[in-house]
Amino acid sequence: MADMNHGEGALQSLPALLERNATRFMSAPAYREKEFGIWQSWTWAETAQEIEKLALGLLDLGVNEGDFIAIIGRNRPYLYWSIVAAQSVGAIPVPLYQDANAEEMAFVLGHCGARFAIVADQEQVDKVIEVQGQLHQFERLIYLDPRGLRKYDHTSLHQFSKVQEQGDARRGALMDELKRRREKLDYDSICVMLYTSGTTGRPKGVVLSNRNVIETAKSTAGFDKLRRKEEVLAYLPMAWVGDFIFSIGQAYWCGFCVNCPESADTMMTDLREIGPTYYFAPPRVFETQLTNVMIRMEDAGKLKKWMFDHYMAHARKVGPALLDGRPVGVMDRVKYAIGDVLVYGPLKNTLGLSRVRVGYTAGEAIGPEIFDFYRSLGINLKQLYGQTEATVFVTAQPDGEVRSDTVGVPSPGVEIRIAENGEVFYRSPGVFVEYYKNADSTADTKDSEGWVATGDAGFIEEDTGHLRIIDRAKDVGRMADGSLFAPKYVENKLKFFPDILEAVVFGNKRSACTAFINIDLTAVGNWAERNNIAYASYQELAGHRRVMDTIQAHVEAVNRSVAEDEMLSGCQVHRFVVLHKELDADDGELTRTRKVRRRIIEEKYADIIAALYDGSEQISTVTEVTYEDGRKGTIRATLEIRDAAVVPLEQKMAAE
Repeated sequence: MADMNHGEGALQSLPALLERNATRFMSAPAYREKEFGIWQSWTWAETAQEIEKLALGLLDLGVNEGDFIAIIGRNRPYLYWSIVAAQSVGAIPVPLYQDANAEEMAFVLGHCGARFAIVADQEQVDKVIEVQGQLHQFERLIYLDPRGLRKYDHTSLHQFSKVQEQGDARRGALMDELKRRREKLDYDSICVMLYTSGTTGRPKGVVLSNRNVIETAKSTAGFDKLRRKEEVLAYLPMAWVGDFIFSIGQAYWCGFCVNCPESADTMMTDLREIGPTYYFAPPRVFETQLTNVMIRMEDAGKLKKWMFDHYMAHARKVGPALLDGRPVGVMDRVKYAIGDVLVYGPLKNTLGLSRVRVGYTAGEAIGPEIFDFYRSLGINLKQLYGQTEATVFVTAQPDGEVRSDTVGVPSPGVEIRIAENGEVFYRSPGVFVEYYKNADSTADTKDSEGWVATGDAGFIEEDTGHLRIIDRAKDVGRMADGSLFAPKYVENKLKFFPDILEAVVFGNKRSACTAFINIDLTAVGNWAERNNIAYASYQELAGHRRVMDTIQAHVEAVNRSVAEDEMLSGCQVHRFVVLHKELDADDGELTRTRKVRRRIIEEKYADIIAALYDGSEQISTVTEVTYEDGRKGTIRATLEIRDAAVVPLEQKMAAE
């Protein structure tokens, strides 16, 4: 990284980093995008030209310094360019979740007072137009893909390429103003505003400065020895802080290439074609990949399945030790090498992870079994703990110190302390500037000395200095008998099973834990097909007796595992129900980053929770749902409630 730091004092904005990259790495690839099955590529020099033309076009449209520009769509180079073009003219980019509905978009657009929006296609144009009447300050909409938009009123609607052309045509008149605005940018200028996922209420606008983004990118790139030759796949929501720091912050600091897949449907194919060296995925992606592997193995022939089971058992035993450079016997090394040729290598290639040098997961806790599975294959998967308010990084795992039960040590430049109630606090150069238009929340979260309350409960191990997160502080409670209640710990164990997509555990201030379960339709549907079981809907399959038997076995296996943890053994699930519908962000039950909104679920399904605790064997319920086109409807169902065997604590103590 030594060559990266030359003249870094002047590198205090994304446009400044872009100028350096366009000069120093001129012909190196900066972006790739797959379109119509073909990879397109742009060098850093070409990227700088595209961004400059767009910035001039924004000036031509009347963008003022301090304006907010919303950016909505899937991961595309053009939209990443829009973020840097916005900053180039002194405006503030605000990426939104592309799957947000019109009402959710209206809140963000209205809250930040966006005058402009740059969107991907007709779908996003329609959503903005639908709520435009509520947005008194909104003026102009720029769209990327013209399909379906020919007959729209183009008075305030502009095609992306035409904006660039117009900007380029007026270069002579506008270039001095663009240079003036770019040169004004410094470490204290706002780099981006990102909205929180809103697990407990309305999303908050997190203001991040150039200092937050560039200092974080610089220190974390050094921590993982990131180089200019890295390849990343940009497929996570652009509105999420993780994508921003990996695909923009670190990419611009290091000068590496950002690859955009053609669509969500082709993501796995595109992942295999690119073979990223630096890869990030939330636990849900790793869980889904593992589920797909297990489904394929169920369909495999006897020899192939035996080989997979045999060598994976060996990988779990010695793989992580080999990855960390710990001593492993010669015969075990030889057997692992054979397994690599026959199983691990082909499997990593299928997953698209053959070239991964550094992999991260975060956002939610990952089940230890899932985490260990990937590391046993020789994939350097690590955990980090972060927040939007921290510009992602609070802790990370150094190579050679990777464990499934901790989230690592403080990232470079980060200080951590644990409050008396167990809540984790941190302070760092990445700490956000403020919540936009929300001084009270800013003061509640960040004190005058810069310490930020995470809302998570945890502790630092005395011997290793590693941080262990137990759960969200507001979700950690006590059972009626005083024992610790940490629902996420149990939920992650349940979600390890490919048949279980989502789980929500209840038990705070109660005598026993109970659970809602969502089946994974892909995994359970595949099982039903193999066993000639016909079903007409998710609801019918979820209530099938054999499915219920399987889920019960999974719950009881988790109970045996939970019983082994002295601190959390009271969190065994006594009763459960398999829900008649998937928990859905459109129904308000999950955030757009797929985090469970517990309070909403507790209110919406209060009748089912009551039945779990009053001894009922079944419950008839009516649930409101939102269809893809925005219409509302209801689902009626009679759900079976089952008891699950638990390990009595006295029996456990006697065994010890």
